[in-house]
Amino acid sequence: MMRIARLPHLLLKLFCFMPWVVGVLLAGPMVHGQAKPSKELFTRKNTFGFFFAYSNDSSHILMGYAEHRKLLNIGASYGRRIWAGKVVNWQYNGEIMPVALESDPVDHNVFSITASPNIFSSYDTEPTGSCVPSTIQLPPVTYNGVTYVETQTVTCTRRWVIGEGMMPVGFQWSFLPRHKLQPYLIGHGGYMYSTQAIPIQDAGNFNFVFDFGAGFELFRSRTQSIRADYRYHHISNHDTAYNNPGIDNGLAQITYSFGR
Repeated sequence: MMRIARLPHLLLKLFCFMPWVVGVLLAGPMVHGQAKPSKELFTRKNTFGFFFAYSNDSSHILMGYAEHRKLLNIGASYGRRIWAGKVVNWQYNGEIMPVALESDPVDHNVFSITASPNIFSSYDTEPTGSCVPSTIQLPPVTYNGVTYVETQTVTCTRRWVIGEGMMPVGFQWSFLPRHKLQPYLIGHGGYMYSTQAIPIQDAGNFNFVFDFGAGFELFRSRTQSIRADYRYHHISNHDTAYNNPGIDNGLAQITYSFGR
């Protein structure tokens, strides 16, 4: 009977302590949630950029055969977010290059004929391969009592051809968008127009261009970042000119990006 009589007092005490118990139980998840907030994505809806790209050499990587060609591109880029998730950020990416420079090795040929008077002539050619300095002397030839000695001398120089280009078709896939340092894949397609035929004289002034590669993007803030990537870069006239050796380069590019 005593236990039954004390039961209302126990229930009353339990009722008084219930708010404290509930408060402790609810406070735990709230504190935990504040200690570990969910990370926001480092991504922008519209991205603008300025870039500098350079390649010191070319070789037969996949499709091109012209060797020892250099590239230097200065331009701007625009990106538009297509879809962003926790793992990948898919973006449209296009590039325009008001300055697109291409450099070819040049054979400078000089012919000299020892006679009376001496005869000299010279011309330049762009070899598909590398330039090799050389001197060739042909056997002497005697005609009407005069001996002629012909000598061919090849020296190596280089020419820079200026052009412009645009790659309006392009995409970028950035991974780990919750982190400030994000690896990405990138690829483009477009054209390049130069003031002279490249990479040799009987190739075309108009060439098609495509590239693809990978790199890292470091976000200084949610609106600014720096990208560094390395790409396979190909230039070809697609047989629209008499000759089409094509150029394969490994192109390194640095891009400063900003936007919201």
